[in-house]
Amino acid sequence: MQATIRSDVNFSGVGLHTGRLARMTIRPHAANMGLWFRRVDLPGAPHIAARYDRVAQSRLCTRLDGDGSASVSTIEHVMAALAGCGIHNAVVEIDGPEVPILDGSAAPFVRGILDAGIQRQDAGIHAIEVTREIVVTDGAATAMLSPAEGLEMDFSIDFTDAAIGRQRRVANLANGRFVREYCDSRTFCRQADVDAMHAVGLALGGTYDNAVVVDGEEVLSPGGFRHADEAVRHKMLDALGDLALAGAPLLARYTGVRAGHMLTNRLLRALFATPGATRVVECTPEQAARLPGMGVKAADLANVA
Repeated sequence: MQATIRSDVNFSGVGLHTGRLARMTIRPHAANMGLWFRRVDLPGAPHIAARYDRVAQSRLCTRLDGDGSASVSTIEHVMAALAGCGIHNAVVEIDGPEVPILDGSAAPFVRGILDAGIQRQDAGIHAIEVTREIVVTDGAATAMLSPAEGLEMDFSIDFTDAAIGRQRRVANLANGRFVREYCDSRTFCRQADVDAMHAVGLALGGTYDNAVVVDGEEVLSPGGFRHADEAVRHKMLDALGDLALAGAPLLARYTGVRAGHMLTNRLLRALFATPGATRVVECTPEQAARLPGMGVKAADLANVA
């Protein structure tokens, strides 16, 4: 069965890149309506579909463009929280151009969703089954989707900074594993990148409290990493949020090597542009049980930061 949230859940905080304060509310939505953003600060409060074909070119985050001048950026963490909690229908209302960064992870959004409660809806879950391998590359970076029975992920990163280095993690994201193991992993960057972004007016809301900043072997953020491999876990979090823009849960294995937001979006565009690469299926109970978020409960957050 599809799901929405039982009641409104509110958030407020600055945007990572704009530094602007934003207030955001996730509201329930009817079955079969999908996921939407709504810019309540703009005339007419326009809606923007949370879909891959609304993604604009944006190097440092995922930004959706609606009709006219409406847009909303840095949506990947809240999208990962919605997907990881098994929410199929919701409206995310926001009074500014960027989703609050909060602690730099998806955990605050997950906690809010689970506190509000999950409401099952009288409608079957339709999933997108990937039926053939699709690959996109950008230099040394690769992103691939291949057939699988649920949503699986294999991600590798390689950074020159010794504090991060080479990391790889493989996971089947079924049955709340995202909530238990990935949702608290924070965005990360190098101090040199922070300085460069500040010089061109970006990352204005970034602090050591909402991102893990490294400089060579040193972790500058207080408390260090939450997990030894927090960096690759966060890349998987981002990928889940970006893949949630497919419009329905994916039955696929995602493999990312040094992949980022735009490469994952290119992968979705290539997937849906390839005849015969997908099939929409109504999930059996067995298939639904393998989706991220199915069976997730508040106790899954017990050991999360």
